[in-house]
Amino acid sequence: MATALLFALALMAQDAPVTTAAPPPRTQPAATPPSDEYGYIAWCYGALGGYIELYDRVMPEVTRIEKAFPGPDGADAALKEYPAMRTQARSDLKIYASAITATEKASPRPISEYGAAAMKKGRSIWGGSETVDKARLAQVWMSWSPPGDCETRAKALEKKSNLFGQALNYNVKSAVPAQPEPEAAPEPTPPPPVEEPAAPAEAPA
Repeated sequence: MATALLFALALMAQDAPVTTAAPPPRTQPAATPPSDEYGYIAWCYGALGGYIELYDRVMPEVTRIEKAFPGPDGADAALKEYPAMRTQARSDLKIYASAITATEKASPRPISEYGAAAMKKGRSIWGGSETVDKARLAQVWMSWSPPGDCETRAKALEKKSNLFGQALNYNVKSAVPAQPEPEAAPEPTPPPPVEEPAAPAEAPA
C-alpha cells in the first residue's frame, strides 16, 4: 500500500536529534484511498500522476544517491531503470484513465466531481515535497510505488462499466414504446365512367 510522503519522512526522521519544538503529528488521510472501485482508481491516478510529475525534480538527487551507494550491478544499471519506470507509470495512467472514463459514461448520475476529489486526495500524498529536504524526498520517491492492485482493479472496473453501459443503452432503447407502423392508405376508388350522350336521331325526309 502506498505510504503518505510526510508520514514516511516522519519515520525517517525519528532518529534525528531534535533541535526545535516539532509540531504535533497530523493524520494523513491521503494515505488511505476510497473504498469504492471508482474512487480507488481515481486515487491511484492522482498518486501516480504526482509521482511522475516529480521525476525531473528528483532525478539529480536520485543519480547522486545511486552513484554514492551503487548496487551489485552498478549505478549505471540502476539508473537505467528509472526511465523505464516512468514509461510504465505513464502506461498505467492510461489504463486508470480509461477505467475512469468508462465508469463515468456508464454511471446513471454525474460522478466526475467525486472522481476529481479522489484524484486530488491521491496526489496529496506528495504534499510537502516543496519544503522537504531533497535527499529525503528522493529516498521516498525511489522506494514508492502505487498499490499493486491498481492496474488489475482498473481493468476489471472498465470491463464491468462497459458491460453496464451497454445494458443502460439497451434499456433506454427498449423503454421507448415502439411506434405502430402507419396503415397503408386505401386504394382510391376510380370515378365511374362518364357515359357519352346518345347521338340525336335524324329527322325523316
